[in-house]
Amino acid sequence: ESSPQSRMLAALASLLVGGSTAYLPLAPAVRVCTHQRPAVASPTRAASAAMGVLDQVSEAIRGGGEQASDSKSDPKTAAFTAANDRTVMAYTERVARINDLEDEIEALEDEALAAKTAEFRKRLAAGETEEELLEEAFAVVREAAWRTLDLRHYDVQLVGAMALNDGKLAQMGTGEGKTLVATGAVYLNALSGKGAMVVTVNDYLARRDAEGMGQVYAFLGLSVGLVQSGSDTAARREAYSSDVTYVTNSELGFDYLRDNLAVTAEEVVLRRELNYCVVDEGDSVLIDEARVPLIISGKTDAPVDKFGAASKLAAVLERGIHYDVFEKEQTVSLTDKGTRDCEKALAVGDLYEPTNPWASYVSNALKAKELFVKERSYLVQGGEAVIIDEFSGRVMEGRRWGDGLHQAVEAKEGLTVQPETEVVASVTYQSLFRRFRKLSSMSGTALSEAEEFATIYGLDVVDVPPVLPSLRSDIPDSVFKTTRGKSNAALAELLSLRRSGRPILVGTTSVEASQVFSDKLTELGVKHEVLSAAPEAAQREAEVVAQAGREGSVTISTNMAGGGAA
Repeated sequence: ESSPQSRMLAALASLLVGGSTAYLPLAPAVRVCTHQRPAVASPTRAASAAMGVLDQVSEAIRGGGEQASDSKSDPKTAAFTAANDRTVMAYTERVARINDLEDEIEALEDEALAAKTAEFRKRLAAGETEEELLEEAFAVVREAAWRTLDLRHYDVQLVGAMALNDGKLAQMGTGEGKTLVATGAVYLNALSGKGAMVVTVNDYLARRDAEGMGQVYAFLGLSVGLVQSGSDTAARREAYSSDVTYVTNSELGFDYLRDNLAVTAEEVVLRRELNYCVVDEGDSVLIDEARVPLIISGKTDAPVDKFGAASKLAAVLERGIHYDVFEKEQTVSLTDKGTRDCEKALAVGDLYEPTNPWASYVSNALKAKELFVKERSYLVQGGEAVIIDEFSGRVMEGRRWGDGLHQAVEAKEGLTVQPETEVVASVTYQSLFRRFRKLSSMSGTALSEAEEFATIYGLDVVDVPPVLPSLRSDIPDSVFKTTRGKSNAALAELLSLRRSGRPILVGTTSVEASQVFSDKLTELGVKHEVLSAAPEAAQREAEVVAQAGREGSVTISTNMAGGGAA
């Protein structure tokens, strides 16, 4: 006897076979909005019906899974699950009311649909709240996304959007369409005219999402701004004054610092009040990157010749004899012998003499030698040492380490040592993002840091169910005693998978590791592409990512491409 799930799947198959296949936007190409209905018969009803069946299948499967699940978790997890289920259920009831509006909204011509934005703004000015507008606004955004992008929000995507609107962190798995989810909450919170920001982890994603999702906002009459690393002051001010702004977390942070250092109004680019923000990849931005504050430095007149002498001295000192390295803490410490030998070599009585200090120079030289590795921590290009962001893997143009560390790296590489700097302004991500009137976030992996999100940012995590159960197999990690053993096992697995024609992505933690793996594949005659922070590779990023899913393709990538490929 067939189950309700199988009968629904059969119904879905019947819809698809019946002629809706061409219009079911499971993975469509983005098209430019023409602000006009297609000349052909509208596919909206057929596709919406098919996707409505998918929503029903999703609900039935989730329900069945919940009934079959065995509650063996600890009380804390059980309490979270119960609270999460109540939240999702409350959102789902509102989704049903949004679905009831679909036929009415669908009947509107493009001009009438776009005019809804002006109507909503008048109603807000008259005293209605964003919460009261939510259901109709979400229905309008869903229809606008369908007309501009051929994408229709699934019910669970509307659930995620409601979580974002409530200032929560929506956890959604890979491929669940978080980019589209944000449009509902962003549109609703931008209606006030006070601005809404979507913060992403790199320029590539900011540009991609602004060009893609920006079509939805533009169709509905909202202005869309984009801030990139090379944007000038005027472009930044215009972007931040837009209804919706796409920007990276680092650019936003440094713009905030520069605004606080500005001496004239013309130098300020941000709005006076920060209204609403959606942080994509919240675990990376709000937890991982938040460990290090953003700093703006100014040059000092401290001497630079000591960096060269300290670098030459560090080169002959021996690890374990003259100094110890603490990699976890990213520090080094001179031994007693090391201190005596350094004082002798430098012809000084005390490395820590206040009038002629050497300790910091020697310490930084040893850090540059042991902890900051070329093509992993930085690249040398154009006669400069350029930092590689450890989280995104991208080069950070114009950024320098402080406290003499960057000068020590320059001395190690034989580059011209630039003047030392001192901190003139700094801010933590915790302080920055808490300044928004309403903060929300999205992530695929947030539950493990749920307590930190709640404590530091006041963000409760909502685990949004998937559209359909994932078919991906998450295999446990394998741990090896040696790097050679790990690399050989990875290579054997790659060759095995390649014979089946499956596309393969090899993730590495550095440019150097990518190159080593690439050299090995070249020796074996395996065609592949390399994507890393190296300039020649980064320039082809979009092209490489676009081809990474082809049959039999092999792509080696540092973690810089993770978000872009997703």
